[in-house]
Amino acid sequence: MAEYSDIRTGRHCVLLLHAHLVVTKFLLVNFPPTVALSKLVNSLKGVSSRRMRQEFPELAAHYYRASKLWSGSYFAGSVGGAPLSIVRQYIEQQNRPV
Repeated sequence: MAEYSDIRTGRHCVLLLHAHLVVTKFLLVNFPPTVALSKLVNSLKGVSSRRMRQEFPELAAHYYRASKLWSGSYFAGSVGGAPLSIVRQYIEQQNRPV
């Protein structure tokens, strides 16, 4: 069961929404029910792409044809049945890139 500190409340709802997003691989996101998952993913991709281009300008030259860093695809899995400690452990123990 989730800890009470993980439960969020809204004006007309009580919620506990988490999704394991495989966009940049190691990502567990807690989000409100007013945000569509597809909008959340697109926002995360846009912000991360913009920040990576600012920090690593050479990426722009590498991806000049497509002019985008991420594909339009993503995977989102509901983690509602598993305790968050187990999900976090699973994410942290995935193989790190070499």
